[in-house]
Amino acid sequence: MGDHHTWTAAPAAAEQARSVLAAAWSCAVTAEGGREEFVGAHTVAEDGRVLLHLPEDSALHAAALFAPRGEPSAVLEFADVAPVPVRNRIRARLWLAGWFTADDGHLAFRPTRVVLRQPSGAVVVGCDEFAAAAPDPLAAAEARLLTHLADCQGDAVERLTRLVDAGSLHGAVRVRPLAVDRHGLTLRIERARTHGDVRLPFHAPADDVAQLTERMHVLLAQASAADCPRALQRQRADGDG
Repeated sequence: MGDHHTWTAAPAAAEQARSVLAAAWSCAVTAEGGREEFVGAHTVAEDGRVLLHLPEDSALHAAALFAPRGEPSAVLEFADVAPVPVRNRIRARLWLAGWFTADDGHLAFRPTRVVLRQPSGAVVVGCDEFAAAAPDPLAAAEARLLTHLADCQGDAVERLTRLVDAGSLHGAVRVRPLAVDRHGLTLRIERARTHGDVRLPFHAPADDVAQLTERMHVLLAQASAADCPRALQRQRADGDG
């Protein structure tokens, strides 16, 4: 199977939703008819509850404390922004509808409805599935990894395009790394007026950065082989491939 991918799985919707939540630095909250945006004010519990740490003069904080039963309904919105500058940097949006409760100096939000919207469309994620899912193991490191690949490994990105179908590259003016998860790397192909995305799956999932490095080396080796098929044919004739 040397030069062929055998692992084509992609993250499940619940895992993608938890990954957006884990990596997001800001969120917008709509509650009691008002909307506030917060930066660096939330953390996430293992079961997917969002814990908001707000100043006491926040209108949202007051609404949570004085609303009937202390549980105002609310909608939280998170944006998944590509760390590398590309067109349409919003890769996905995550909406959580549910209830706030005041808990030990912060607000605890438990979702009762989860909606993940990507370019391919919106999907409703089951709350139990969402609570049980874990974020992608590379989610926290993705921004650093993609930025390094784009800024310092431009030749590697160019080499990886050899794995892309020629038709997908027609009219391309720029190719940038858009996303990476344990299952594969996604490239954004930009043309003069349009763009498209191509996914390069890993041969096996990567559960940490060390495994990701190995998976990327395999992709690059496959790209090099695709660029020199005669050499690959000689290897196979000699019994090495």
